Amino acid sequence: MASCSRTVWKVFAGCQRQLLRAGGPAFTGISPTAPRNLPVRTFAAVKPQRKNQKEDKEKEVKKERRVIDDSDRQKPYGFTGWAPVDDVYVPRFYPRTNYGAAESVDMLKTFQRLDFTPLKQPIFIDLRLNMKLEKKKKVDAFISTVHLPHPFKTEMNKVLVFTADANQAQFALESGAVFAGGVELIQPILDDEISADFYITVPDMLQKLVPLKNKLRKKFPKSKRGAVGINILKMLAMFKTGHEYMVEDDCYVRTQIAMLDMTDEQILANLETVLLDVCSQRPAGMEPFIERAIIASQTSEAVWFRSEDLLQKPTEQQQEEEKAVLTI
Repeated sequence: MASCSRTVWKVFAGCQRQLLRAGGPAFTGISPTAPRNLPVRTFAAVKPQRKNQKEDKEKEVKKERRVIDDSDRQKPYGFTGWAPVDDVYVPRFYPRTNYGAAESVDMLKTFQRLDFTPLKQPIFIDLRLNMKLEKKKKVDAFISTVHLPHPFKTEMNKVLVFTADANQAQFALESGAVFAGGVELIQPILDDEISADFYITVPDMLQKLVPLKNKLRKKFPKSKRGAVGINILKMLAMFKTGHEYMVEDDCYVRTQIAMLDMTDEQILANLETVLLDVCSQRPAGMEPFIERAIIASQTSEAVWFRSEDLLQKPTEQQQEEEKAVLTI
């Protein structure tokens, strides 16, 4: 009996201490000066952030990406083998195959025959560019217009010419421009009464076209694109049949280059023209500019191809042969 009473007393004393911790001075029957067990904080205080924390992060040296040399290995790192032994395999277990430019075009035509898809369908390319420069700078996204040796469009582009000279405006209209004139064309463009695919101008009109900057945006005539000059006939010939492409998402060029029903030579000629024009935007001393190149038709799967096959520099022997021909 005594042991039971002692146990009950211990339980009652523990409950009393717990009530004193939670309620504190709310119980008037207990003296406020009596010693109480205060709760103990079991978590650490938040570390105050330093003002120069950003600067410290910038000073941290980034770890360089490890490059594994697979040249002397029996199989590439992380893959099952160098190439599958038959035509039934899981693609992710083998390294991706980069085909030659001519071979990739031939594959697109093979896909069309096997899939029974229309022969008249567009061919697109997807290029990933190396836009990085020194000191965390990047190459500015650009827009370019190139004259393809074998145009695939059935209709010519609409070109509008800005010029204050009435004779030049009449000449531009006779040469194929859809509209030609001076400042009187600004308000109709702002009101969406007239529009065109390309806008070209003479240098004297450039300052007067400032109100159209927000309206035309990327189509606003710029000297870098060849849309500002005094040779109206040359600019019209360029933009009426020219093909425009631009850099999207900071480093990608996605554009159509040909139709599948064209010959292999015509497709390769257009492809080479676009690749050369893209590489002409590369800053000096920076190569390779094209990191990855993909070609595909509208209904086929994508084919990775080697863009350097069409961008190879002429060898010394070829240069000597060219010099010999010129001397003759």
